[in-house]
Amino acid sequence: MDFRRLVQIAADLHCFSPGMLAAGEDIDHVRVQLSRWATSGRVVRIHKGWYALNEPFRRVRVDTNVIASTIKDGSYVSLQSALDFHGLIPEYVAETTCVTTRRPLTVDSPFGRIRYRHIKPDAFFGYVRIERGLQQAYVATPEKALLDLAYLTPGSQDRAYLSELRLQRTDALDLDTMRRMADRFGAPRLERTVDLLRQLLVGG
Repeated sequence: MDFRRLVQIAADLHCFSPGMLAAGEDIDHVRVQLSRWATSGRVVRIHKGWYALNEPFRRVRVDTNVIASTIKDGSYVSLQSALDFHGLIPEYVAETTCVTTRRPLTVDSPFGRIRYRHIKPDAFFGYVRIERGLQQAYVATPEKALLDLAYLTPGSQDRAYLSELRLQRTDALDLDTMRRMADRFGAPRLERTVDLLRQLLVGG
């Protein structure tokens, strides 16, 4: 494979691996070529075995949500990152946080830090696929992002903590759906989170 061929294949991809390029090619040779192009600056190394084309060869604006969803199977963007994606919090979120049923991991990529936090298999639900050109991101719904945040953050079952989130666009939240999701966790403390949110948002 020459570099022109790589650009033809990967210019519209947020990230790619040698296996995605190796049809009809020796995969070990592809790996060596990618390493050389990364050294020369034409390719950006994201994480073990994952790359992106550098500018100006890349036609797509890299989305870290897509990268995060792609480089670790069985994960989705959640917590503050998903709340930011849905426009529910005003603050800029500096890193992309995902949940996974696998081991926790932190990736310091050229496009920003990606943190994977462990969640039990019974709680791995409540996300949607977001199309981004030829690839996609998996992002928690607003309700599930809040529940994941409450589940993984000590002290979050506190009215003051929820107030400090300064939630906005709260019409996007379905508290009845959130209650049903909380039941699936099998964690009674999340029921308190939903009750507190209801008090904060609708005065119930």
